[in-house]
Amino acid sequence: MSPNHLRAYQGKYPKYASSTYIDRSSVLVGDIEIGKDSSIWPLVAARGDVNHIRIGERTNIQDGSVLHVTRTNPEAPDGYALLIGDDVTVGHKVMLHGCTLHNRILVGMGAIVMDGAVVEDDVIIAAGSLVPPNKHLVSGYLYVGSPVKQARPLHQAERDFLAKSAENYVQLKNEYLNENADD
Repeated sequence: MSPNHLRAYQGKYPKYASSTYIDRSSVLVGDIEIGKDSSIWPLVAARGDVNHIRIGERTNIQDGSVLHVTRTNPEAPDGYALLIGDDVTVGHKVMLHGCTLHNRILVGMGAIVMDGAVVEDDVIIAAGSLVPPNKHLVSGYLYVGSPVKQARPLHQAERDFLAKSAENYVQLKNEYLNENADD
């Protein structure tokens, strides 16, 4: 991996497992940690500068997504870190800003999740949806709209797909790592 797309900020440098795929066209800055078998795809921008970003295992951040955080302030004394759990699929051009995503979540293409929002396990956020600041999405539902509304409970096939989607990206990132093993 080219060192100029992974950058330190105030002495903190992105950390990642050896089984992580990070595309060279992405830019990761500062206090970021990425778990095993996760993947960061082309043109992702992630800035752990004024707070930290943590990404779990088997999580994929797809092309053109933006990940950022919020500094400490009077309304939020700890600011808002960005916390992403295990087996999360973040679709193309998603904006995640100072929010918490638990495990087995699909964030649809072009969705925006704002500061202080919390998304529990086993959730699908539809493409183009907006999760407003401090919104809490409970486990087991499809959420749709701008702002999001709980649409319906997830079907078992959709729940099963959440883990399968993550596994598909583990397989794909392994292919990319093998393809570029000599770089």
